[in-house]
Amino acid sequence: MGKTLTAKPPRGANGAGLNAARYGKLCAETLPKVIESDEEFDRMVEHLERLTFKPDASAEEIAIAGLLEKLIVDYDDEHYPLPDVPPHRMVRFLMEQRGLKQADLVPVLGSRAQVSDLVNGKRGISKAQVKKLAEYFKVSPELFI
Repeated sequence: MGKTLTAKPPRGANGAGLNAARYGKLCAETLPKVIESDEEFDRMVEHLERLTFKPDASAEEIAIAGLLEKLIVDYDDEHYPLPDVPPHRMVRFLMEQRGLKQADLVPVLGSRAQVSDLVNGKRGISKAQVKKLAEYFKVSPELFI
């Protein structure tokens, strides 16, 4: 699974505040639809990346980015599900990928003992720790559940 992109939250609910003509033009350029192949997935990711990293995106661009994000996540979840990995192994993996030591997680989890117990699988992971770790590593909380 590649990097996770998150669209900026749209302004207004249910399309309120959107210019239909501008949104329609974006739809015509992007052609959002249910993704059925890796090629379509890659195309949608390219569009989402452009929109996500665009400074001062319009309400219409934010709305289409949210739609693309949903389509991408649905395809990714269906075709490339995450393996069942115990939370402590996922934490170790993320630490290794980032070159971190247990001491680096002390400010996140509270104490050396808590970090050690979690990383070594001696203690389960609490909901609060899931939230803190997801924010720290900038990943979905689902990785730790």
